[in-house]
Amino acid sequence: MRFDYLVFIGRFEPFHNGHLAVLRQALSIARRVIVLVGSAGKPRSTRNPWNFNEREVMIRAAAGADAQRLHIQPLADHLYNEAAWIGAVQRQVAAAIRADGAGEDARTGLIGRDKDASSYYLREFPQWELCNVQHCEVLSATEIREHLFSADEGGQLLIRANVPAPVAAMLEAFRRTPGYAQLVREFTFLRNYRKAWEAAPYPPTFVTVDAVVVHSGHVLLVRRGAEPGKGLFALPGGFVGQQEALLDACLRELREETRLKLPAPVLKGSLRGECVFDHPDRSQRGRTITHAFHFEFAGGELPPVRGGDDAARAQWLPLAEALNLEEQFYEDHHHILQHFLGMS
Repeated sequence: MRFDYLVFIGRFEPFHNGHLAVLRQALSIARRVIVLVGSAGKPRSTRNPWNFNEREVMIRAAAGADAQRLHIQPLADHLYNEAAWIGAVQRQVAAAIRADGAGEDARTGLIGRDKDASSYYLREFPQWELCNVQHCEVLSATEIREHLFSADEGGQLLIRANVPAPVAAMLEAFRRTPGYAQLVREFTFLRNYRKAWEAAPYPPTFVTVDAVVVHSGHVLLVRRGAEPGKGLFALPGGFVGQQEALLDACLRELREETRLKLPAPVLKGSLRGECVFDHPDRSQRGRTITHAFHFEFAGGELPPVRGGDDAARAQWLPLAEALNLEEQFYEDHHHILQHFLGMS
């Protein structure tokens, strides 16, 4: 064995035959494999249909008897703080090695396939020898998800040909759940949304605004009333009008979605900060850049709010509770909240 431990990082949405080929190669040259499952703690979406526990079951079932040689741990995203993500990887690996009773002198490496720009992370850990594996001809996870939510029979045959048999059985069972039905509706909405822009002379970039309103230890949130992300918590916000300044658009969306009665001068006087959030994958609707504004009130009675426009409900949520609900937040809104609270 060349290594005591090899680190294998991926989202595994779902775990397919290409992932299994990498895992088998890792097991052939390392005593143990530390599998870090990315995008942990996200709500179900067409990009992240399965939670960490479900993906762990996929990986262990596909590994068979070798599953006992795996350390599988969740790895949360840090979209706007790459150093925090790298630190989380290092901590998870160190914790797994300590739990195994090994010391700091353990031979540790990183395994993966440097296929495109998304593989940049393989070069972020110079302390670990990199094992760059060869390409395995298999449908990508993105293609598998598209076939899964298109629900065409030919696509289902392709899925079964490109994932391990235990994973295929899990996906078939998943198709019979309410969660799958919800994601099919979301997939159809997003496909039609993107199709409406196909005739544009160039790929569109959308501009939105979001409001982070903190009052007496509570944050103002809405429940989304429509696709995508129906039922998830979100910051009040929306698209910028052609004739609007960003802050004016934010205040308009805030009023429309929450019916918050605070006058505009009062809100502008409570403005504590603003920031642009532009991760390319932050929205499945397409390239969407949002400008978020942070309003804060130190104390006093919480103003009444109620849902309006496309928000099914508006409510004040204690900050501690909101910060523990990442799996119920739309897109990157939990990251935005963490940023303004100094926790990102």
